[in-house]
Order: sequence, then structure tokens, then C-alpha cells
Amino acid sequence: MPPLAPPTIPDTTDPEHYPLGRSDHEARRLTLQHRIYGPGTRQLLQTAGVTSGMRVLDVGSGAGDVALLLADLVGPTGEVVGIEFAAESIAIATDRARAAGVERTVRFVQADLRDLTLDDHFDAIVGRWVLMYQPDPVALLRRLARLLRPGGLIAFQESDLVDVPRPYPPAPVHEQVFTWLTPPEGAPVPEQRMGPKLFGAFVEAGLPAPSLRVDTPAGGGPQWPGYELVAATVRSLLPMMEALGAVSADEVDIETLADRLRDEVVAAHGVQVLAPVYGAWCRMP
Repeated sequence: MPPLAPPTIPDTTDPEHYPLGRSDHEARRLTLQHRIYGPGTRQLLQTAGVTSGMRVLDVGSGAGDVALLLADLVGPTGEVVGIEFAAESIAIATDRARAAGVERTVRFVQADLRDLTLDDHFDAIVGRWVLMYQPDPVALLRRLARLLRPGGLIAFQESDLVDVPRPYPPAPVHEQVFTWLTPPEGAPVPEQRMGPKLFGAFVEAGLPAPSLRVDTPAGGGPQWPGYELVAATVRSLLPMMEALGAVSADEVDIETLADRLRDEVVAAHGVQVLAPVYGAWCRMP
């Protein structure tokens, strides 16, 4: 029998092949993720200087969490324009903006960041977990900087996905999840260490050397939402994980995963540590 051909994995830098998918479940996962990471994003944007009356471009808007946060920061005299590739995500984000009563402040534009062209100029450009999916994040930063007004600011958040999630003390279910989420060498997956690479990407793009901050969510006890977020992330990534041969759906037992993660942390009176997110920001001359 001839050897089995290696699995064919789509290029995850192509927005048509977003590795987490664009299901209703994924939209809910993004909202849960924002519950945990949103406070750090707010602090980053406020420290960077996003404030009332600004016109802000949010790139890679997804389900609209960052855009809605920005709407709160810029207020009714500001404007937020969200760029998103997927029409289904724009529909969700638009409905959320309407439900929040900020539909006059926030609008979404369908576009591919790889060839984004806009005639507008902005006071600020922001993005969260966007550069890690780009084939050339430096080139994107360079193009985006041209859309800033003089003195405008640019701020991005990206994670370091190596060696997470982890509990303290160590626990077997978490170790298994870590193994599943570790991509094989050479797999066409998003940049796992975009967070630590932000400083270099800004400088290489010709931007001023950015200020940095790192936020690492951690929690314990039965009510900590991190268990559900890890399990939801595994659920969204499961088709790709199976294609890579990393795991089978039966082995994951996704319906009980969050409870198993919770149980082993709570039993040890421990904590769960999630992926750190690096924030980088600067003002243009």
C-alpha cells in the first residue's frame, strides 16, 4: 500500500479560510473572548489616546466587539468604520450596533485587507488579532499608516500562543489541550508569536517605535469563564485540528471539555492562565 498523502490544509492567511470558521458558535466565542480580553483592550486604547470625537478605523472587525468598544470611547460626536471580509460577520456586527443604539456612529465595510483601498483618513487605526492572519503584516501596517491624519495613532493587539493555555498547578486535561493546539512544524497556520513581533513589525513598516503593554488573563474558581473560552476555541478549531491529524472529535469529547478543564483547576484550588496579548501603539509625525 502506498504511503498516505499528507493532509491538505488551506492557507490560513487567505480570509476565505479563516481557521476558526464563521459559524454562530464562533460569533458567540468571540463575544466570550471579549468579556475576558475587552478590559485590557479598553485600557490600551485609552492609554494610546483614543477619545471623544475621533474618527477611527477598526480593521478585521469580526462580530464587532472592538468597534462597539470604540463607539463608547469616541461617543456620539465620533465615528467608527469597521473593515471586515465576511458578509455574515458584518451582518452580526451591524445588528449588534443597532441593538446598542450606535448605528449612527458605527458602520461596517466589506473589504479584503490584502488589497484595502480607502479614500478616507482617520484619527486612529486599531486592530485586535488581525496581523497574525496576514501574509505580510509589515506591508499592511505600512498601507494603513497612509490612511492616518498627521499626528494620528495606530494601535494593535496580538497574542503569543506558544505554551498556553496552562493551569497552575499543572493538570492533565490542560496538558492534552495544549498538545492539540500546538501545530505541527511547517503547518500553514497563523503566526503564533505575532504579539512579541509587534515592535519589530512597527519599526520595519517605518512607523515610530511603539509603546508596549502585555495583558495576561488568569482566573480560578468555578465561575471563571476561561474554561468555556478554551473549550469554545477547541470547538471552532476542531475541523482544522482533525485535518492536521492532531486529534479526533471522539478524543476531544467537546461537550464535556469545559467541565473537565474547570474540574481539574477547581479541585486543585488552582488558576488557569490564558494567552497573553501584547498591545503596541504609536503616533505618526
